[in-house]
Amino acid sequence: MPLVSNRRLVVKLGTTLLTSGKDHLDLSVMASLVEQLVALHSRGREVILVSSGAVAAGREKLRRRGVAGQSSTAFKQVLASIGQSHLMSTYDTLFSRHDITIAQALLTRDCLTDRAGYLNARNTLLSLCEMGVICIVNENDVVAVEELGEHRFGDNDTLSAMVANLVDADLLVILTDTGGLYTADPRLHPEAELMPRIEAIDEGIEAIAGGTLNSQGIGGMATKVEAAKVATCSGIDVVIANGREHNILLRVDDGEATGTRFVAAANRMESRKRWMASGLACQGRIVVDAGAQRAVGGGAGSLLPAGIVEVQGSFDRGDIVDIVGARGRRVASGIANYSARDIESIKGHHSDRISEILGYSYGDEVVHRNNMVVL
Repeated sequence: MPLVSNRRLVVKLGTTLLTSGKDHLDLSVMASLVEQLVALHSRGREVILVSSGAVAAGREKLRRRGVAGQSSTAFKQVLASIGQSHLMSTYDTLFSRHDITIAQALLTRDCLTDRAGYLNARNTLLSLCEMGVICIVNENDVVAVEELGEHRFGDNDTLSAMVANLVDADLLVILTDTGGLYTADPRLHPEAELMPRIEAIDEGIEAIAGGTLNSQGIGGMATKVEAAKVATCSGIDVVIANGREHNILLRVDDGEATGTRFVAAANRMESRKRWMASGLACQGRIVVDAGAQRAVGGGAGSLLPAGIVEVQGSFDRGDIVDIVGARGRRVASGIANYSARDIESIKGHHSDRISEILGYSYGDEVVHRNNMVVL
């Protein structure tokens, strides 16, 4: 029987899966995936789809007109603009065969950075779910220059985790062209073994994920694992699986052990903490030493100025900041009690010197554990 706990699912479909690694949408693959989404819908599941493929769809449309391809960010935005309507038209045709209404939501990080925007997007998506509408979410690539830049490494993996966080999903399923997380890249190492269950995403898991890019999409396994980290710390299980396997979505919903399941690292967070954990509203970073990293990462300690090594970015008191270790790994996110300028002055000092250095004090902690989410 299907797992009754999977009331609300976010499903992410990658470009390489939707195109079968080619330069155009694969309608047979899309039809199969839509049929599975429809079956989930008939089971009473609330489904939100995060779909890549707009750039590939735009490239296909222009190729038919004999327009030569380019690699600039501006041209990719043109492709996204052209392809988004083609992608949605294809989905509309496929879902209409099953008498299911779809909706579209184009989001950017800026849309969700503001707390009010975050809540408005949440309310809209949840309302669509209540109406039985399947919403298809994509990033608004036409305006999201940073996300389309050559150094961007995230594709829609990060977006899917943010959406799962946004709607308090029960499960995030990331479908790709590989079977999950392996002990090594199976394309280079045939002896690599699938890792069926990950209890905690640590530096070892992140190292295994690596950073290999695929041919059509932007993100690799590293971004999928990073997305899993964001979702699991909000209390959401994540499955990364091969979207080409027969009825893969139904099998995942049935509880079959397929792909790699990342187990939720915490109970469900309340909305404010989920927002902090998403990283959407981060205004800066605080780099800490090994001792502070252990204290904060253990979930029992606040961040004190003595353990701070570096301050990155410009932020004010009350802003959300990331706390990172020496290697740049995000340990936690929280609300800063002091501005970046103040922290720069008191870093490395004991808390009893804060008043002496600044002439005032907002407390011993730079980030109090009650206003912190450990990742």
